[in-house]
Amino acid sequence: MERTPLSHGSVSVSSRRGASSQQHNPFAALITRETTEEYGLAIGMSLIYSGNFDITCDTDPFGSVRLMAGISPDGFAWRLEPGEEFVTPEAVIVISGKGLGRMSRVYHELYRKHLCRGEWAGERPVLINNWEATYFDFNDEKLLSIAREAADCGIEMLVMDDGWFGERSSDSSSLGDWFVNEQKIRCGLPALVKKVNELGLKFGIWFEPEMISPVSRLYEQHPEWCLRTPGREMSISRHQYVLDMTREDVRDYLFHAISAVLSSANIEYVKWDFNRNLTEAGSALLPAERGGEVFHRYVLGLYDLLDRITSAFPHLLLEGCSSGGGRYDPAMLYYAPQFWTSDDTDAMERIAIQLGTSMVYPASSMSCHVSASPNHQTGRSTSLKTRGVVAMAGAFGYELDLTALTVEEKDSIRAQIAAYHRYYPVINHGDLYRLILPEDPVNGQVGTCASWMYVSRDQSEALLTFVVIRTSIHPVYFVRLRGLDPDAVYRDTATDKRYHGDRLMHAGLNLSANYQDGDSVLIHLVREA
Repeated sequence: MERTPLSHGSVSVSSRRGASSQQHNPFAALITRETTEEYGLAIGMSLIYSGNFDITCDTDPFGSVRLMAGISPDGFAWRLEPGEEFVTPEAVIVISGKGLGRMSRVYHELYRKHLCRGEWAGERPVLINNWEATYFDFNDEKLLSIAREAADCGIEMLVMDDGWFGERSSDSSSLGDWFVNEQKIRCGLPALVKKVNELGLKFGIWFEPEMISPVSRLYEQHPEWCLRTPGREMSISRHQYVLDMTREDVRDYLFHAISAVLSSANIEYVKWDFNRNLTEAGSALLPAERGGEVFHRYVLGLYDLLDRITSAFPHLLLEGCSSGGGRYDPAMLYYAPQFWTSDDTDAMERIAIQLGTSMVYPASSMSCHVSASPNHQTGRSTSLKTRGVVAMAGAFGYELDLTALTVEEKDSIRAQIAAYHRYYPVINHGDLYRLILPEDPVNGQVGTCASWMYVSRDQSEALLTFVVIRTSIHPVYFVRLRGLDPDAVYRDTATDKRYHGDRLMHAGLNLSANYQDGDSVLIHLVREA
């Protein structure tokens, strides 16, 4: 989160990368200097669009402020013939007189209830993804060994990530070749899925449909299917190019290739990835004078393909991903009710990432996993307890090698999953209150702790999370809760201690103890009858 003071002129957030991007999210809010989480004016603007966008706040010489959002004008042009129409993206404006917290809670309820759709708008299965457990080095037996441990721990779905298709053994080949790599999945995909289902687990699979590897059968057959600008060298990134989603023949190929895989077995989940930006964004089927339409037509083509897939497979749970949260926007939530929040799975890093995401997006939309310790991205060691507490702030899952864990760690995972199911209603349907931010959005100072809580809509239940980021000598921690019934008495279900709601909100809860870096507390409160 960043606060930027306005001055005469313009301040903007935008993307010119072909997607809503990891650099800026299509959201901004106007607030007064005095606005806090719970007090003051906040005017939020959230653009329902997945491509190049611009949100600009302009202050004129007389002090009047104008906030505008839409498709980025840079590189955009659209030739509108007589009788044709052009439909612009929608924006959702929320005006709160009770601070940023109230603004966020309105967005959460709106998007959770009216944008996310289908049977998966509710509770999601707890899953294990094999990516950080194996990366590309897996076969059917390795997956089944993880699945057996997962079933024993109470996990409900196995997701097979990148590397199952074509001749894929690294990220240098095979994107676009959406057929099973039988050297890895030696028993065949239908047999593998059946074996996983027999263990009591659902099965999910990874795709990156919009990309193509130069080393692939698809590129050999259709090099013209890439985005490209005549006379310019094609830029390669991550050993891949981008398919031209403006083309109907490309979308037809992808629909039939993906459908063939999904129809071959009982596959109930797809992780839809998008790992590089659009460059040389030209289409062989559009004349030069329509070159300014490519970025927007790409997004429309993506929506068309997503609509076809979700219509053909209405029971499919779709999770969005873009090297993490690089295309985490409201429009994608219409098709994918949850999104991989970040490839940074370090629990201490995820606190700021998830609380920042919660400015607009509900907890139910944030895919949050418990990963290995030491963490693969930062090398930081964090307790399994705290990794679980932080991941419980969204759609819960695991991203580690279960076969390498101790008996005690597996017992802890069983307890975490049981707790997540117990607390799911208040986390995903309650009101979120950001109590202590891990970083001050005004001056960027990193704090010593972070805290957030969820309160059920009827105020009968609350779940408080408190994490120590950086300990100090003789620390004193008082956390003032919010959203409770001030006249009610609340019981801590772990200690049986009782507190008055007004005391918890005004005096606060004394959580002072001799904590170490990364320690955490989870407190479940229920209102006494």
